[in-house]
Amino acid sequence: MFSRLLASLVVLAALAAGVLLAWPQLVGLQDQLGIAQLIAFRAWLIVGAAGATVILLLLLFVRPLRPLMAALAVVAVLFGAANTGILVSRGLTQASTASARTETVGTASGDSITVLSWNTLGGHPGAAAVAKLALDSKADIVSLPETTDAFATQVAEKMRAGGQPMWALGLSFSEIYKARSTALLISPALGDYTVQSAGGTGPPGNTNVSPTVVAKPDDGEGPTIVAVHAVSPIQGEMANWRSDLSWLSDQCAGDDVIMAGDFNATLDHLAGRGTDGGVVGRCHDAALAVGSAAVGTWPSDMPLLLGAPIDHVMATPTWQTTSFRVVSSLDALGSDHRPIVATLKRR
Repeated sequence: MFSRLLASLVVLAALAAGVLLAWPQLVGLQDQLGIAQLIAFRAWLIVGAAGATVILLLLLFVRPLRPLMAALAVVAVLFGAANTGILVSRGLTQASTASARTETVGTASGDSITVLSWNTLGGHPGAAAVAKLALDSKADIVSLPETTDAFATQVAEKMRAGGQPMWALGLSFSEIYKARSTALLISPALGDYTVQSAGGTGPPGNTNVSPTVVAKPDDGEGPTIVAVHAVSPIQGEMANWRSDLSWLSDQCAGDDVIMAGDFNATLDHLAGRGTDGGVVGRCHDAALAVGSAAVGTWPSDMPLLLGAPIDHVMATPTWQTTSFRVVSSLDALGSDHRPIVATLKRR
């Protein structure tokens, strides 16, 4: 009798743990140390569940353990199925298009804007590679976390030589660590922009550890553009990370905002930070809109479907996502992040 009760308690505990890990936002644990790191890699949770299921099935041959192992195997299968369903619902397509497009991208007409984001890890891919990708993508906005002003200027010069001039804006929190700099390139066709976010660390003026560039049009016409870099959710930085995500949500409270960059957060981590149906503030996720939100952008040395989708392009309902892709052909160039490219059309 006691052994049956103990077995039932073990199964119930395993089931409860599985539910909480599959959907921690149910009780607000999605941004807590340990769980936040695990749910960033849901595909690996599926792999772990499959491995546990195999081991538990093998243990069925041990007769005294058979009922308990069978029940735990069912829990493992359900856990794997839940995580699989979540990833499939978010989309596993590397490049997606919401609808056929007839307009020309890259002209920054105000009705269609292409956004490129790439955390360059201090400029490791080289200015020529970043400029080529931007030109090939016909990017109107380029968000470059972990990128210095000097490097961004080189990219802008190469883009100008390629027929696409860009304004180069940026902020730096450190003259020594390149990871604490963020740059933003904007097509002059969008008008003149000025950086509005503060040069000092922390709210209310900026994110805490690495800068986020908030640029607003000088004439008040056009979207506010935000080049994002939230701190990584590592031990010792969890409070700053949560603060960064809250601050970013506040930046997307307006009617016309485009955000792009390294959020260091998946859609799970951002749960509860949206308003009016948004994911972050009023902003919607471009990848989710077209079925690519489960494709990993970090680290670049991990297969696409096993990585963490922590780089995003987001925009207010003013904009509709027409295409999104994660670029995996440049993984060997030295950055630990993959570039992402999205095209947005004004509704």
